[in-house]
Amino acid sequence: MLVFGRKQLPYHRIPSLNWLRVFEAAARMESFSGASRVLNMSPAAVSQQVKALETHLKTQLFERGARQVRLTDQGVAFLPVVRQSLMSVETTAASLFGHAKGASVTIEATLIFATSWLTQHLPAFADQHPDILVHVSGGYYDTDINREGPDLHVAFGAPRTWGESDHLFGETIYPVAAPQIARQISSANDILDHRLIEISTHRTSWLRWFEAADARELADARFSFVDASDIALSMAAAGYGIALARSPATNARVRQLGLVRCLAGIEVTSGEAYHLVYRSKESLSPAAKLLRAWLLEASAAER
Repeated sequence: MLVFGRKQLPYHRIPSLNWLRVFEAAARMESFSGASRVLNMSPAAVSQQVKALETHLKTQLFERGARQVRLTDQGVAFLPVVRQSLMSVETTAASLFGHAKGASVTIEATLIFATSWLTQHLPAFADQHPDILVHVSGGYYDTDINREGPDLHVAFGAPRTWGESDHLFGETIYPVAAPQIARQISSANDILDHRLIEISTHRTSWLRWFEAADARELADARFSFVDASDIALSMAAAGYGIALARSPATNARVRQLGLVRCLAGIEVTSGEAYHLVYRSKESLSPAAKLLRAWLLEASAAER
């Protein structure tokens, strides 16, 4: 029996797999027109498929707006079940029939994601799929998703900036320093006595953190600007100043460098996030589909 909310659905009420694909895409893109681009269907066809699913379940899944759609409470409850089911079918099919053995997959990611998060988690993927070789490239995401290159990209930024993508996780920022500096910090104002290492490519910065910490006037703050998280953390570990950790992406690197958190409990949630980007699900190789499914499962544990 399929469980939906508090009700159990008889087998004859289990909906069409195609309806579920359309529902998931519409929920992810937050619009029928966005789903139509992802699925290569017309917006009218997407609307009809969603309506057919709602009629079949006798439940409204979306609230319709002029330009966007929003999930109802029932839709929110249904979405994780649908995603898990679709992913299970996709990965099982790839494992059994996709000839992924002896294959390889290339993933391109921002440097800190690649060196801190991905490298720590990849052994688990290798244990599950020992015949698949993973090639990793560090760099910034090229917005031309149709170019030849890596199978998968991990990009960082504001939501819904790219084409077809999956949300991995966001970030929480807080200050970290070498132990000898961290011992000197007992308030937010103490931090202002040290050099502040700022990452120029991130929108959520020291100013946001100081607002949350209710610190004094920042006119005398001394900022050193860098363009990558790994540079900032390495400078902090060397004792140059204080940097912002960006959890969970930087967690492993913070531990490796022996950095210590300053003022536990004062942190800021960023509006930016990591996204897994690709041309389309249909274009992915069996090996890439398996890596995508594993990344979604592993990243879900970080939220």
